[in-house]
Amino acid sequence: MKPRRLVIFDCDGTLVDSQRTIIGAMNRTFDGLNFPRPSEDAIRRVVGLSLSESMARLLPEGSAGDHGRLIEGYRSAFLEMRSAPDYEEPLYPGVIEALAHIEGGGMLAGVATGKSLRGLEATLRHHGIHDRFVTLQTADRNPGKPHPAMVRRAVAEAGAEPGTTTVVGDTTYDMEMARAAGTYAVGVSWGYHPVDELRAVGAHAVIDRFQDLAEVLTALLDGR
Repeated sequence: MKPRRLVIFDCDGTLVDSQRTIIGAMNRTFDGLNFPRPSEDAIRRVVGLSLSESMARLLPEGSAGDHGRLIEGYRSAFLEMRSAPDYEEPLYPGVIEALAHIEGGGMLAGVATGKSLRGLEATLRHHGIHDRFVTLQTADRNPGKPHPAMVRRAVAEAGAEPGTTTVVGDTTYDMEMARAAGTYAVGVSWGYHPVDELRAVGAHAVIDRFQDLAEVLTALLDGR
């Protein structure tokens, strides 16, 4: 049987604009444990990594116990913010249309994210798009980005192959993960890492809007 074509999306910074919640939860967590707040730029730089790797980078002088407390504090702060009346994590423009194009073209969609499975499913269900993905890969069930394990597992679950798979993400970790797994790597310009950095680590293309994804997929997968 011919391998299926699979498009694997990152979540935060690619599908969902979660910057306000992530930075707010980090600030609450570091304040609550009396650690110095990392800068907003430092927080943006670790989005996409597992929480353990993120905390190690944000508090490099901290102990394993410190990092564990930060992880638990962040999870609690994030859930608290998500439950607030003013909670808002909108989809980026064009997400629904891009998913419809993928489905209409007989392709499959998946997600590979540094979030936990619980957090990812909550986000996708909040936006009514959970059932549009055939595979969900998270950092609590796989090695974190940029390790290629999440992509390899998604490819296997979807019945695809690396050569018929494209990873779409906003960070260098996404691009490195895709290249390490032997798939195509497409960056988005609206996320957390600059476009020149995405290209430098091997992005095959970078899009400025989701409306451009269909053309890029055709060019990569069909060689046009």
